[in-house]
Amino acid sequence: MDAKDYENHIAILEEELVCALGCTEPIAVAYAAALARETLGIEPQTILMSCSGNIIKNVKSVTVPNSGGLRGIEAAAILGAVGGDASQALEVLEDIGPDDIEHTKALLSEQVCSVELAEGVPNLYVACRAEAAGHVARVRIEDRHTHVTLVELDGRVLPCPVEPTAGDVASPITRADRDAISVSSIWEFAHELDPADVEGVLGRQVDLNRAISQEGLDHDWGARIGATLLATRPADVTVMARAVAAAGSDARMSGCSMPVVINSGSGNQGLTCSMPVAVYADELGSGRDDLLRALAISNLVSVHVKHFIGSLSAFCGAVSAASGVSAAICFLRGGSLAQAEAAIVNTLVNVGGIVCDGAKPSCAAKISSAVDAAILACDMALSDHDFHAGDGLVGRDVEETIRSMGYVGRVGMHPTDVEILNIMIGKTDVEG
Repeated sequence: MDAKDYENHIAILEEELVCALGCTEPIAVAYAAALARETLGIEPQTILMSCSGNIIKNVKSVTVPNSGGLRGIEAAAILGAVGGDASQALEVLEDIGPDDIEHTKALLSEQVCSVELAEGVPNLYVACRAEAAGHVARVRIEDRHTHVTLVELDGRVLPCPVEPTAGDVASPITRADRDAISVSSIWEFAHELDPADVEGVLGRQVDLNRAISQEGLDHDWGARIGATLLATRPADVTVMARAVAAAGSDARMSGCSMPVVINSGSGNQGLTCSMPVAVYADELGSGRDDLLRALAISNLVSVHVKHFIGSLSAFCGAVSAASGVSAAICFLRGGSLAQAEAAIVNTLVNVGGIVCDGAKPSCAAKISSAVDAAILACDMALSDHDFHAGDGLVGRDVEETIRSMGYVGRVGMHPTDVEILNIMIGKTDVEG
């Protein structure tokens, strides 16, 4: 692998694996509102949030972190405007205090914030219009949770903040090229990797995600999927791998304020990519270098699969992440590239139909199911029992299968996404 390709793989990890506090969709709403408040220079008197259907879907049922249990776009926006720190991007609500929460509750009762559905926009779209003292600030976020495309005050366009990266360093104007990677390039990169080059970004992912996972196991968060798995199943490596990933989601979907390191804009995907791999590395006695190589495979495969689906859709992101897990576990167990490719295919064609009906406690259960499928997929691949071309969506090779599944998620499931949103907001009478 030449130096340019090697650095491109590193850059993708640094751009994708950033810290976030809580579910990333309400955090993106809070970030936009905090940036609008900063632009105004004073607290807004009115706020209008215009959001894509996928943002509305993912914020509706999840608890806003550091909010005292508040839910919804209005709560996220007002909390961001009242006490958010826009310079912290996806950790915008980290320094929220009790007074900010009480003030937010008062403003919610005064209905200072309204929400509208934005149509004909990217799947990930958040626009904030904040007004105070005769001035109007506008902020727009598109495609990625920290990709600010407009900052405006009284019609005057201002510079947009640069997206953060994993090293807390401003990212370059030109982002890493996700079209330039493949499963084979990821495998080659992992085998040539100098672990020191990723110790910071991947080490932080393991440390932070393990901490919130333990919080989810130890305390009463969400539906306690992780804890239930450990209490009701034999505590072998396969159950532990599912439980630790699910437990982190149990906590973060229910408002836990501990940070996670995300993947493809999602904390749940970040947890799924990392925790099962760490469990298998511990079980197999893998060294630190092999853990880092496996985490690189898991994260980059997840990014690669998700790239063809898009940032938000009706296709559950835990499946994309689980496909990376299957390849990473295959690596740790001594599998070949061909077996890792088969494991990815086996995962995708098994659980590729899981739908995303927004962020909420049941996401932890979907993570558990996706990781279970990844483990089965790896077991199949290492035994040379695989699904073959022509079996449903299985293509001639792993890349064709990934693209086919991406098309289904991006295009084929778009009407499903619309109907899911309509049911959630009450536009569709399912009994009629």
